[in-house]
Amino acid sequence: MAGETPRVGAITWADLTVPNADEVRGFYRDVVGYDVVELDMGGYSDYCMNVPGTETTVAGVCHARGPNADLPPMWLIYITVSDLAASVAKVKELGGKVIREPKSMGEWGSMAVIEDPAGAVAALIEPPK
Repeated sequence: MAGETPRVGAITWADLTVPNADEVRGFYRDVVGYDVVELDMGGYSDYCMNVPGTETTVAGVCHARGPNADLPPMWLIYITVSDLAASVAKVKELGGKVIREPKSMGEWGSMAVIEDPAGAVAALIEPPK
């Protein structure tokens, strides 16, 4: 919700990263009924998937390029944490891996991509202060 800080532990976003987002966005548009809005990524477009008939974006469909070039085809969930640095340290301490070190996402806060000890991948996101 606009203006509200996401609760710690909440899954607050999901991106699908694939080699051909142009093709796959149409699949989800037709299967789910999403309205699709292009998002300029500087030379190509990723896609915001909106609740039908609204401007409410609920997910992204992204090309495996630019910042996503190192990700395999997958849905990536974003889990809210209160202290990204502390959470990343705990990932390492508990046998997980850091796939993408913490980085700023501007107005959306900071994020890191991790792999848990079972091999599952997720993103951790700390909202802006």
